[in-house]
Amino acid sequence: MKSKKNGYLKTTLLLGFIFTVVTSCEREISDNVEFATFPKNAEVFIDGFSGGLQYFPFLGSKFDAFSVDTEVKYKGEASMRLDVPNFGDPSGAYAGAIFPDATGRNLSDYDALTFWAKSSQAATINEIGFGNDFGENKYLVTKANLRISTNWSKYVIPLPDPYKLTLEKGMFWYAEGPENNDGYTIWIDEIQYEKLGTIAQPSPAIFNGVDRLEQAFVGANLTMNGLTQTFNLASGINETVSVAPSYFKFSSTDVDVARVSELGVVSIVGIGTAKITAVLGDVRAKGSLTIESLGSFVAAPTPTRSPSDVISIFSNAYTNVPVEYYNGYYAPYQTTQGQDDLNINGDNIIKYTELNFVGIQFSQPTINATAMTHLHIDVLIQEPNPIDGGDFLKIELEDYGADGTFGNGDDSAYALTFTSPTLVSGSWVSLDIPLSDFTGLTSTANLGQILFISDATITEILVDNIYLYR
Repeated sequence: MKSKKNGYLKTTLLLGFIFTVVTSCEREISDNVEFATFPKNAEVFIDGFSGGLQYFPFLGSKFDAFSVDTEVKYKGEASMRLDVPNFGDPSGAYAGAIFPDATGRNLSDYDALTFWAKSSQAATINEIGFGNDFGENKYLVTKANLRISTNWSKYVIPLPDPYKLTLEKGMFWYAEGPENNDGYTIWIDEIQYEKLGTIAQPSPAIFNGVDRLEQAFVGANLTMNGLTQTFNLASGINETVSVAPSYFKFSSTDVDVARVSELGVVSIVGIGTAKITAVLGDVRAKGSLTIESLGSFVAAPTPTRSPSDVISIFSNAYTNVPVEYYNGYYAPYQTTQGQDDLNINGDNIIKYTELNFVGIQFSQPTINATAMTHLHIDVLIQEPNPIDGGDFLKIELEDYGADGTFGNGDDSAYALTFTSPTLVSGSWVSLDIPLSDFTGLTSTANLGQILFISDATITEILVDNIYLYR
């Protein structure tokens, strides 16, 4: 089992530059070329970094996780060694970095990123891929849950659309945490881009291939998700990777209702209905998004309490504490989708759909709420029918105990259940809950999570202004 925490993907915050190799070369330029083109260098790491490649570890990762190993290698003189830390290691919570080329390269002649890898134990790498460039990650590609073993094996990550990659800086990236709380070592060698010619049968999808219907409001900005590309490899395996929105061309049946940017942001601009579809390359993507725009949005009440009396977890009115995630996507039983990805006229809102249970974690550091007296949450239930007697929403607080760490035996938790008439459908409900009501909490000195639980009796909610106060 991995940590309860969801993944290790970090796409923008980097600790800093610590290693670069610069080489010079001369190449002839055709007389037919009118403008300078970017190099088509396919090599990333063979016996060392290719010219211009850099190493940037992610913020919070093990700073020195990367090294060059001349003893263990698949071929040649050296391999890339990645040391994943143990759980609780003060040097970093996980291993993760990007390997960019500051100049950029033209990868349009290739159809796959390939590499050989092995590990000191059988493991599953959380995320690995390319296109992470310390910028907008316009052409990010992620292979999740890559299984590796103690034997050298070749891995293939297909390029969703090579013709988009005429200037790509993000050559390679990875993020991996402890396995069963234990660290281990990964070796990767012969990292390069190739033209295999065996990448076939593209099958792109948006929203994981599902036709979705969502209600929204004018001024809202939604984010396209569940974007994937699947290819059949020479081995017969269908390889699926998560891809950035910029690989797709989106279309709206009514641009006066909803429009989609190149970066996959859906802007609701008018009242009515619009259907969003997409193509990748020349293949129609499975799945769609139908937007029913309901008109103007009524925001949650603006908090008025003094910031000195508040510890804020999610609110535009205050400075929020660090939050690791707004949706843990706990497998295999959670169905809940969504997180803090809804913005309406500049107001950030959490939107959960398919709700059965979902967790918000803020454990680095935990919250000391011993001076606080109440928990405030604004909830808008978006159900087509009134709340009936069987509908409920539980709100659970979890304290991680004196060690501030989940799962070490000193944790405590308690859930309160809310039903009609406290809950209503279609309008904001402001909950001000005395912390003393969470009678099962043995302490509030190390709060680490809030959970929303409905067991699918209530399936879609908006949440805003989550804070503790006195």
